[in-house]
Amino acid sequence: MGGNESWGTEFILVGFQLSEEVEVLFFCVFSLLYVFNLTANGMILGLIWLDRRLHTPMYFFLSHLAVIDIAYASSNLPNMLENLVKHKKTISFVSCTLQMYCFLIFADTECLILMVMSYDRFVAICHPLQYTTIMNWRVCTVLAIACWACGFSLSLVHLILFLRLPFCGPQAINHFFCEILSVLNVACGDTWIDKIFLLAAGVFIL
Repeated sequence: MGGNESWGTEFILVGFQLSEEVEVLFFCVFSLLYVFNLTANGMILGLIWLDRRLHTPMYFFLSHLAVIDIAYASSNLPNMLENLVKHKKTISFVSCTLQMYCFLIFADTECLILMVMSYDRFVAICHPLQYTTIMNWRVCTVLAIACWACGFSLSLVHLILFLRLPFCGPQAINHFFCEILSVLNVACGDTWIDKIFLLAAGVFIL
């Protein structure tokens, strides 16, 4: 019964407590930043794709990072921009869950890709003569797939644990997007398992 109540629930994103004029100003500022994000990362991807000299492990991982940065921003900014321009703060349970799941995937994967990039630089600096042997394309592909698979898997466990929780009626989330801890704080059920797994996943990623 709790699960059935949840699917029809709407969340209220408390977010910014601002006047309508300031919300419009914020909409303009965040829209520009979003466009800059898409443009800059799109240029990085385009340059890496077009210039064969950049077809190296470092730029291979950098292209993954650019994709993640685009997806990361796109997982929550469009909804926030819509709320600012329409002066509304509600989001459906399904949209909130999807936003939270995508945010967790890209957050986890970004940290892991940064770790792999640091390993790539470590090999290049400390083992320069063996670099091409150690960081061959097969290894790079396996590392990239492992990062994405790990990000998806951890986020899927978060999602499964989250979907078992009941949410009764409109709930005010003290954030401007569906950040997992803020959403867990308004659940009707016991969230200790979710929070323990969130801590464990955070420690693992770090």
